Amino acid sequence: MNWLTLIALAIGFVLGIILIPVFIPILKKFKFGQQIREEGPEAHLKKSGTPTMGGVCIVIAFLVGTAPFIPVSKEALPIMICTFLFSLIGFLDDFLKIKKHQSEGLKAWQKFLLQIIFTAALMAYCSIALGHGTNTIVPFLGDCNLHGWWYFVIFCGIMGCVNGANFTDGLDGLASSVTIVIALFFTVASVVFFGKTALDPASLAMLGALAAFLIFNHYPAKIFMGDTGSLALGGFVAAFAMVNKIPVFLVFVAFIYLLEIISVILQVGYFKLTHGKRIFRMAPIHHHFELGGLSEVKVVILFTVITVVGCLVAVAGFLIHP
Repeated sequence: MNWLTLIALAIGFVLGIILIPVFIPILKKFKFGQQIREEGPEAHLKKSGTPTMGGVCIVIAFLVGTAPFIPVSKEALPIMICTFLFSLIGFLDDFLKIKKHQSEGLKAWQKFLLQIIFTAALMAYCSIALGHGTNTIVPFLGDCNLHGWWYFVIFCGIMGCVNGANFTDGLDGLASSVTIVIALFFTVASVVFFGKTALDPASLAMLGALAAFLIFNHYPAKIFMGDTGSLALGGFVAAFAMVNKIPVFLVFVAFIYLLEIISVILQVGYFKLTHGKRIFRMAPIHHHFELGGLSEVKVVILFTVITVVGCLVAVAGFLIHP
């Protein structure tokens, strides 16, 4: 059974390799191109018109790769549903952007409301249906009961993770590379730390789908995942963490996601408080490094390495506790 779940990896990768080259000319035909924000880096304006909504391919490859293992993995179905629901928010956002020919799709409150509903449903499912209650594994402490305000903090953290994944998708290959590392960590943790008898099919399917997508998404990108893909990635990471009782580990594992959204919050807040001053050259923070002289490729490598380090810290958090 342990090796059989590798089929999920193969399906995710092969299906992605098949779908994406077919999807790119279709997106071009219907003029589903990326709308670049005018306030973004000037160098990114040349990316305008690059096919977007490639996240559809990621989601399809992930769902098809995971589906055969629903009968043997009780975590697979909620992870699949959560990933799909968050991708649906992104799909609506992408579609409206293209239809309106502008960089804004859904209103901020609309996206936020849907995210609150889906996040609350995910946490309720894990607490009641999976029987987790408010029990959570905390790095370096082990099993803890995080009730009351602490559970609300986890709720905010999950929301931050989802939106952070969305902000991370700002450079060619960045969100793909960072999430591949996270999915690999989840895959290893499923056997080493969660005591499962097989590698996790959901993380394997996502790993395969993202590896296929990165072939076409690395610099210079031939296709972007759009909000369809980035919100799906955030939903996947959040759902996997919740169903396995490790949402607190996202502080390390999804450090880049959280860093991205915190940089935006700090930038916007400081800008309003000081009437125009900035902390960073530009937010999200990957643009700060880009405008500081690092190439897109170097920023992607840097953030991927930071994610690897974060995952290693998370491994220590599993091993070292009372």
